[in-house]
Order: sequence, then C-alpha cells, then structure tokens
Amino acid sequence: MSWSDKEKKTEGERDFYRFAGLQSFPPAEKWDDWKELDPLAWPRRVEKSYLLVPTVCFNCEAACGLTAFVDKETGEIRKLEGQPVHPASRGRNCAKGPATIGQVTNPDRILYPLKRTGPRGSGQWERVSWEQAMDDIAGRIRKAIMEGRRNEVVYHVGRHGEDGYVERVLASWGVDGQNTHTNVCSSAARVGYAMWMGMDRPNPDHSNAKFILMMSSHLESGHYFNPHAQRIMEAKENGCKIAVVDTRLSNTSTKADFWLSPWPGTEAGMLLVIANQILQKDGYNPEFLRRWVNWQEFLEDKKYLYSLIDTGFLSKMPEGDSFEDFIRTLKLIYSGYTPEWGEKETGIKQEIFGQIADEIIAAGPSFASHIWRNAAAGHIGGWMVARSLFFLSVLVGAVGTKGGTIPSAWTKFVPEPPSEPEPVREWNELHFPLEFPLTHFELSFLLPHLLKHQNKKLDVYFTRVYNPVWINPDGFAWIEALSDESRVGMHICLTPVWSESAQYADYVLPMGLGPERHDLHSYETHAAQWIGFRQPVLRVAKERMGENINFTHEANPGEVWEETEFWIEMSWRIDPDGSLGIRKHFESPYRPGKKVTLDEYYGWIFENSVPGLPEAAAKEGLTPLEYMRRYGSFLITEDVYEQHEWKVAESVEIEEIDDKGNAWAAKGPKKINFRPFPSPQKDHLGRIRVGMEVDGEVKQGFPTPSGKLEFFSTTLRDWNWPEYAIPIYPRNAIEREKMIHITSQVHWSQIDHEKLEFDLLPTFRLPTLIHTRTNGAKWLYEISHNNPVWINPLDAKRIGVDTGDLVKVETEIGFFVDRVWATEAIRPGVVACSHHLGRWRLHEDSGSDRWNSSLVSISVENGQWNMTQIHGVTPFKSSDPDSSRIWWKEGGVNQNLIHPVQPDPISGMHAWHHKVRVTKAAPGENYGDIFVDTNKSYQIFQRWMKLTRPAPGPDGMRRPYWLMRPLKPHPDLYKVQPIETNEEDPAVERIKTQS
Repeated sequence: MSWSDKEKKTEGERDFYRFAGLQSFPPAEKWDDWKELDPLAWPRRVEKSYLLVPTVCFNCEAACGLTAFVDKETGEIRKLEGQPVHPASRGRNCAKGPATIGQVTNPDRILYPLKRTGPRGSGQWERVSWEQAMDDIAGRIRKAIMEGRRNEVVYHVGRHGEDGYVERVLASWGVDGQNTHTNVCSSAARVGYAMWMGMDRPNPDHSNAKFILMMSSHLESGHYFNPHAQRIMEAKENGCKIAVVDTRLSNTSTKADFWLSPWPGTEAGMLLVIANQILQKDGYNPEFLRRWVNWQEFLEDKKYLYSLIDTGFLSKMPEGDSFEDFIRTLKLIYSGYTPEWGEKETGIKQEIFGQIADEIIAAGPSFASHIWRNAAAGHIGGWMVARSLFFLSVLVGAVGTKGGTIPSAWTKFVPEPPSEPEPVREWNELHFPLEFPLTHFELSFLLPHLLKHQNKKLDVYFTRVYNPVWINPDGFAWIEALSDESRVGMHICLTPVWSESAQYADYVLPMGLGPERHDLHSYETHAAQWIGFRQPVLRVAKERMGENINFTHEANPGEVWEETEFWIEMSWRIDPDGSLGIRKHFESPYRPGKKVTLDEYYGWIFENSVPGLPEAAAKEGLTPLEYMRRYGSFLITEDVYEQHEWKVAESVEIEEIDDKGNAWAAKGPKKINFRPFPSPQKDHLGRIRVGMEVDGEVKQGFPTPSGKLEFFSTTLRDWNWPEYAIPIYPRNAIEREKMIHITSQVHWSQIDHEKLEFDLLPTFRLPTLIHTRTNGAKWLYEISHNNPVWINPLDAKRIGVDTGDLVKVETEIGFFVDRVWATEAIRPGVVACSHHLGRWRLHEDSGSDRWNSSLVSISVENGQWNMTQIHGVTPFKSSDPDSSRIWWKEGGVNQNLIHPVQPDPISGMHAWHHKVRVTKAAPGENYGDIFVDTNKSYQIFQRWMKLTRPAPGPDGMRRPYWLMRPLKPHPDLYKVQPIETNEEDPAVERIKTQS
C-alpha cells in the first residue's frame, strides 16, 4: 500500500489524513525498517531501528488496532502505539492500548505451566511441562466423552477476543461446553433488542447522527467505547446534540447537552414518557411504522387487547384493524405516561421530556441511541429499558438508517472456517436451565448454585479471560464450589496473569497477551463490516527477518502458548487416531491427514472466505495471508444501511408468499457471513422464510417471527410472559405490585431513607480498567487504584461522614468497609462504588498482581466467611524498577463478594443494584473488611428462582429455536427432558404436570 497516494476512499483512510496527518504515524512502506530517536536517551541523539508489526489490543472488547515497535537490535517490543489503517480505531487508542507493554514486561506474569501440589487455595505449585499438562487434561476429557459425560466438560470465558474459534473446538468435541460472562454484562439489553429485531445488539451510526441518546458512561467505559467515542465527539463537532442518562455525573455526562439523572430503575418509565410525547406531537414516521412494525398481529390479538383494558392501559377496543386504528391505540396506551407523571416517578423535571422528544423528532432517521449495561444491567426487568429505548428509534424510523441505530449483525462479518462441525447433540442444563427459556445467554454467574440445585458436577472446567471469584456476585459461593473436588474435578485456568480464581485451580497455564496470540474478529464499531487480525508480534517479526518458527511459544516469553495452537494440540490428543471424529477438524486443508498449522488455517480463510481480500492482496503482489500479516485488518464494505429493504437474492427460488407476506423457499441464499444470527423461520414443510412481501415487493426484512420489528412480541406472549409483550412500565403502586418482574428491586418505593437505606449502584467501570485483562498494567493502576463509595454530601451529613472516612455497606448477606467520597456527582439516596477494583491475594508471591492487590486472610465456619486485609499495595523488588516506586497503598475493596445473586427471570441477567444500609464504620471495623453468609445467599437464589416461569413452552420446547444461542445444539435437543435435582424444582414439577 502506498501512503503517498492520497486518493483514499474508505472512512478509516479518509480520517487518517483528516485527523492524523502523515507525520503522526510511520508510513506503511517504512514498517520494515523504521528509524526514530530513542526518547530515553535524551539529550543524546540515539537512533533506533524498528520493525513494525500490526496487531490488535486485547484489553477490552473494542479490539482497537495496535502497532508494535520491535527493536531490531534486541528483538524486544519497545512500545505499542495506534494502528493507522485499522478501520475502527483509526490510529487512536485509549490508555489501555499502549499500557499493553506493561503487561508484556510485567515481572509478576506467569511464564511456565504450573500444577497444584497442595489443597486448592494453598498457594503450593510446581512447574510442569506442557506435554504433561496437556496429556493429563486431554486424557480426562477423552474419558468423559467416551463415558457419555460430555456435559461435565466446560469452557468458561469472559470475552473470547475472537469469533467462533473455541465454539468450533467445542462443537468438534460434541460438548455443549461453552459458558460465558454475558449474564453479568449484557443479557438484559440483548433480550430487549432481540424481542424487537431478532438481532441482539445496537450499532449506532454516531458519525452521521443529528441527536444521540446514550444510557451509559459511553465515552469513557462503554461498549466499544474508543471507536464509538471518537465518532460521538466528531458528531458533536458537526452540530449533533447529545443526551446522557446516568445517575452519576460521569465524564460522558459532562460532554452532554442534556444530562438526565433519574432514580435508578425508573428509566423505562422515563423513556415511555418521551415516546408518548413523540406520539402526541405526531412526530412519528408513519410510513416506516406501517411497513416495518407488526401492528397487524397486535390488532388481531383481541385477547391481548382486552387484557390491556382490564389492566387500565387501554380505555376501549380499537374500532377497526387499520394502521390508523393502530396509531390511535398507541396514543391511548401511552397517554398515561405524562411529563407530570414522569417527574413524580423519575425525579426528572417535566419540561425535559418534551425537549428530548423534540430533538428526536427533529433528528428523525438520524437519531442514534444506545444502551448495553447501565440500567439494563442493574434491575429486574432491565431488558424493558432497552426495549423502551429502541421504541423511540422505531417511532421515528431511525433503524438501520444513516445516522440511526443499525442492527449489529449488519455490521459484523465472520468468515467461514475450513470445516464446520455438526451441531452438538447435548444440552447442558447448567448453562441453559429450564427456568430461563428466554435468557441471553448462559446462566454463568449461577453455576455454583445450579451445581447444588441440579445435583451436578463438572469433571473438567476451564476458565479463560474470566475471573468468577472476583467479578461475579457471591464470590465466596464460587470459592466453595472451586474448593470442592466432588463438584469441580479439575479446574484449569488459562491465563497470562494471576487472578483470584487461579488461586483455586489445579493447573495454571500461561496464555499469550494481545501481542502474543492469533485471533480473527469483527466488531460492531461503526457503519461498516471489517475484520481484524490479532497476531503474535515477536513470532511475525522473527519470521519476517528470516527465522523459522514452528509454534508461537518459541517466540513468546518463557513458555507462553497461544490459545489457538493449544486447542489444536489438545484436540489431537483427545482423538489421536481420528476415531472420535474430532481430529479431522484440526487437519490441514492443504495436506490431508496432517496437523493444521496456523498459517494454513488463517491462510485458507483469507483465500476463500473474505470478500474482496484476495483481490486487494493481489494488487500489492501479496497472498491474502501476507496482506493480513502486513496490515492487520481489512475493510469489507461500508454498504450496511437499511438491509431490511434489500431485495432477496436472485438465486433464491421463492415457492410461496402466504397471506401474512412471508416468502418461503426450499433453500436460502448461499451463506457467506457466519456472524451470530437468529435461526431462519421454517414452515410445516421445512421451507425457509427468505423475505417479507411489503407493498408488493419481497424484501429481506428482519429475523423475527413476524419478519418485522416487533412492537408486539409474540415470543413473550407465547412463552408465558404476555403482560410484558409490548413496551410497558407500571404507573402506580397497584401496577407495581402486579408487574413485579419489571419493577426494580431498588425502586424508590422500596428504600427507607430514615433507616439509612440506599440504592447501591456498582455497574460502572473506572475509565482505565476492565476486568482481568488489565491485570499487570502498572500505569493504569497508578491512575486508578481504589474504588471509594460515592455519597452525596447531603447523605454523608446524615450518616455523619466526610471524604476519607470509613463506611460499612450492608446487603442481605454481608457487608464491606470502604472509604467515602462525598460528591454531588451522585444523586441523593443513591450510593455508588465501582465493581472493577478490589484485587486480593492469599499469598505474598502469588494470587494476583502485586501492582494492584492487597494481601488478605480468609476464615470460614459454617458458611460464615470473613476477609481481612493484612496489608495493601506495597513496593516490591523485581526486574522492573517501577515496582519499587509504588506510592499508593490501597487497592480497593472487592464489593461483589457481598452481592447475592439476583437473576432476572426473563433475560437471566444478574440485577446488579442492591438495597443496602450505609453507616459510619464502628471502632474495630477496618478498610477492606468483608463478611458474607453463603447460607443466606443460597436462600436468596431460591427466592429469585421462584420468580421464573420455566419451560416447556410451545410444542414442549426448551427455548424458542429462532433465538440466538452460542454453540447452538441440534434442533432435536430443543425438546424438554426432565432433570434431576436434590430439592423441589419448579421446572421438573411443571414437566410432571404436563406429562
């Protein structure tokens, strides 16, 4: 690629010149030999020669591009900077990207495989070989498969950092073994969006928006926040106005034109007031609503309409079945959500609702909105917040439009791998229990409770990019499960660093950091489809300089492996002769019967599965693999708008269009994009719905049961949740009592301020930190190393504390002691404490990085757990001189330990907000003290489980087949089978009754 040619066409390349300029980044043609002065040698002029290798950051899900500067003299990575040709990040990074170098050189990182020699948690380890570890683990997995115990093999991951690779591994093994972090992160928002459009993520086209409404601290810590933040601020510079809904005064809120701080849990009501304003002002888009909303289904369901009359949301039945009747009915349903009611319910001044509605109406199709965690993650019924937010986009026709909110799948591309295993024929009830048929996705945070509830065990349990003891609620219940070898037979922690969960593993196996592994991925960062290629920098550099490398660990520090090669080796050991049908998926597509290399695996994909890449590579005289190793990313297309209006492919032979407009064909178009996508609808003949007829033309439509956007969710209706089938919110105490499943557990009516009760808001990140992945990033912890309790000065006065004082924060199951930050950045009646700090270790030399963790002692008796800090963060001697310069002493408090699990009965999302009592710490109560009663926590789990309405649903199904589900099993597995439990189980009782 010649960077002297300024006639660039892509957004990323245009902005490279517009915002960065040629002097900001080394030009690509000089990446093989880039020279610059060494800043550490100043004032001497010492020139260094570097080889530049593009890769991708792994410190959050945004996957921004990085460029590694490899010192040609020493062979070391000297620094990591932005990657100018990356389509999403465009050369700009947040603090976490460049901080990766600190993780690479971290003296506390794990460099060799370790095996436990004492009891779990004892800190007793021995170094073992990779051969020993892999043979042991593979033998155990093979035995479980051979004995029909496939569901006892589980891979528990936070963020994959790649698309589809491990799912393919598990599918080849025939195990329903993937468990993810989704239900402590985004499950509620996913359900809210999926019930509208089938696809479960939003991708706002921020760059072209005229008005943006964000339910999050998006600029500093949101979903894909760096690529989004760039485009949000560019839109603001171009005149776009921004509204931010956040109980805290976040950094994002300070950039907003409107900051709305509602009482937590009332956000859905707030949004429906705005929706009512749009309706009453006739600011909606009638043509879009008529064409693309399932209003006919809504008006046809007379039983449901009568239920709205019974509950007082509708005063009379519609006069007819026309679109005009639908609009009149909408106005009646939402007429009670007045600005006056909104002010009383949410605490937001009533005039604001009209102002926000006016901005949305004025923006029209260029209105962009977003929620991912925020209120959706905080409350029972949080999914209704996302559903109500997207209602605003639907009303003004801002779905898939330029400047609107694009469904995620339209901007994501996942290429086809060399082989695709058959769907697994197992259903793991620990991941998708019958009580939660609509969850998105696995009930991962309930695993210790479900093991007990279902009387199950795990034989082989992997954790990867996931630290359940620390990040999940009720962490002591996790310690109980991981310490019990009758429940968890073998725990393997795949990690580059120590963590609280690794302390309770049998094997700790070092896996590569971002610059030390291969991954192929695509994320929904803006209005484009693109792929990024993470690659092990030192391996690529050595190979470029002529050295032959067989495995990545030969180039990585110590014996650090990369996960992709690990799974290939593991699969060959599980199925050494190919008799289990596993090995064939890890054989070379070019050398039959031989073990695939990573060059062959990714080379085949780039040659065969990425549209336009072979042609782009040929123009530069490169193979597709060489091109991706050279540039690290590839823009596929920016033609992503309004795909619901696209025509069905001409190759598809439509056999019938039924009276509802469904276009049926025996076979759909050839699948090119293997992105996560809802299953196609099928009719009784097994034909596939390939589109929807709208105004006499067959269009692609939406992947929902109706083929349209579903204001009226027939899925919620048919799966025993009819009262929540439309966006709705209780308007008074009587309705709150009836709608307990969408009334927040911390609704203001539940908080007694006289008893010093508060809503604890824990769901925010410190801007420089994210989960386990930034462990070992010394500069980030220097910036953010404690998590005080935010308290409004009015509340602090009532409690009798001020900034720096200690408070005791109590939930139903325990308490923690932390310092106060008295600030007007939090509304009265609410306290806040980030749950992304408070690292701890049991032993001085292992357990968590010493940059950020406190040494603690833990005692337990009859489920009564106590944690006490022995000392906080202290300087230590190491190969890094900065470790002796540590000046901070406190590392925060792990508040998640005192959170009982609160699973939303519909989405499966853990409802993170808690009603707490906050008092001044008493003498003898010290910073970091934590107490938890896990007996009470299990009782609370049982209480929340009673709120569920278990499967089976229609036709005896476990779950709607059309809904997305990672590692989707064979359709035959969707029929319910009873499960064994050691207690009364509502799901089993329901099955018995129906039988």
